[in-house]
Amino acid sequence: MKLARAIHFDESDTRVFHNPARTGEWCISGGFEFSNWSEADLTGKARQAFTNGWLGCETFGRATFVAVTQIEPSEIEALADRLAQHFVDIYGAPSAEVARNVALEELSQMTDLCEEHDANTLLTVARELTETGVRETYRMIEAQAAALEQFAIHGDLDDPQH
Repeated sequence: MKLARAIHFDESDTRVFHNPARTGEWCISGGFEFSNWSEADLTGKARQAFTNGWLGCETFGRATFVAVTQIEPSEIEALADRLAQHFVDIYGAPSAEVARNVALEELSQMTDLCEEHDANTLLTVARELTETGVRETYRMIEAQAAALEQFAIHGDLDDPQH
């Protein structure tokens, strides 16, 4: 089974999101957060989170990039519990038990998205408001195998100048 973890290439997420996700935390789309939004809600850092932020399942912060990786079923179960509690605390779900099915559905959508990709494939999300709600599209950036020449240092071990 595969899911995706937040990945950062620089510090930009700390500047563009109100609450950036922690590097390495498991992420889902998190588009549900924007289900009742309108154009008036899309300003500043909130717009950035809407436009292309994945939702971290630990900090509930946002990340621009995620990387596909293996996840254990027990980890999915723990994430479902955490996400269900988030639905209770933030969105007013009547109980974690009731919210757990929705949490599992969110996680299932993300595992389905990740399953067809190799480990370390990068994913981005793009959202837009439409007349029927929020539309999400995904972009995949395949991991590139580095050539040995990129890491090799050429020289002569017997020559102290090299």
